[in-house]
Amino acid sequence: MIWYGLLVAAVAGERVAELVVARRNERWSTARGATETGQGHYPAMVALHTGLLAACPAEVWLGDRPFVPALAWPMLAVLAGAQALRWWCIHTLGPRWNTRVIVVPGLPLVTCGPYRWRWLRHPNYVAVVAEGLALPLVHTAWITATVFTVLNAALLTVRIRCENRALAAAATPTAPTTTAPA
Repeated sequence: MIWYGLLVAAVAGERVAELVVARRNERWSTARGATETGQGHYPAMVALHTGLLAACPAEVWLGDRPFVPALAWPMLAVLAGAQALRWWCIHTLGPRWNTRVIVVPGLPLVTCGPYRWRWLRHPNYVAVVAEGLALPLVHTAWITATVFTVLNAALLTVRIRCENRALAAAATPTAPTTTAPA
């Protein structure tokens, strides 16, 4: 059980690193006229992800969940893949990546790295979904995996709609408020 607590702590540390990057990127974006949308769902997202990190070891300990190698090792591989995909997304988006919906107007959509596939517009959320299933299941915390997945699906529905609207609005050129002399 101690090693599982250390794994969850490592994922929590990764989340802190994300927040440091996000704060730096927020300053970069704000300096370029960025706007933030979706502030209403952000606290729910923070609470859900914090809850995942707390519930994983709690369920293992309180539910006396066994370590099942046939499940644990594949889930550990999925977890590692999710982390790799997440940081590939962060690297590809560079200063545009954020945990919040912050968009700099006029910048074109990123179409390289994991964003090059038109059928996968939000690869970072694939990493979130995979992590939300894999981290609890590394130590058979199936209730946590189920509850997080259901709540995360509802949250991602709101989040992705918000992000798509923000990106579409930022890409749409605005009409001039005054006309230039002929």
